[in-house]
Amino acid sequence: MARIPYYDPALATGRAAKAYAGLPALNIFKMLGHTGDLLEGFSRFGGLLLNKTSLDPVLREIAIVRVGVLSKASYEVYQHEAISRRIGMSDDLIKAIHEGPEAGAFDATQRLVMAFTDDVVTNVRASDTTFLPMREALGDKALQELTIVIGFYMLVSRFLETFDVDIETGEAPVVKVGGDPA
Repeated sequence: MARIPYYDPALATGRAAKAYAGLPALNIFKMLGHTGDLLEGFSRFGGLLLNKTSLDPVLREIAIVRVGVLSKASYEVYQHEAISRRIGMSDDLIKAIHEGPEAGAFDATQRLVMAFTDDVVTNVRASDTTFLPMREALGDKALQELTIVIGFYMLVSRFLETFDVDIETGEAPVVKVGGDPA
């Protein structure tokens, strides 16, 4: 149960009202409504990370779900496991994210993403042991995008857990993201 009441989007004004017009009715956004205009920037930045990066969508979702697992953020894991399935990830691959970087379901690049994500979440600064192979595999642009995705979803997970945002009951709205089948 949420620690504070969810915000009523009908009460939003300014940029928050405009943001709500384009957002699905998910509890994360209802909780974020208390932030006023910050909702617009938060949702826009999140949308850019999900739709406008060069990072492979499967690698992105591996990192996001892993951040959620490491952060014990059940809402985050739930939502992004659903996204992972929609972009074609198998249940075995999703299960492996919970097991860790050494799980057998990963290919070499996916294993690197898992190890890099664990390193950043745990140690803040990635060690050369995870950074250098990840840079070689992804290049500078996608490596920076991956690092920003990890950091953003650390923020999201901490927000969700601090306010005990509830997983939606019933049929939750679908959030379209890069990698979803057309």
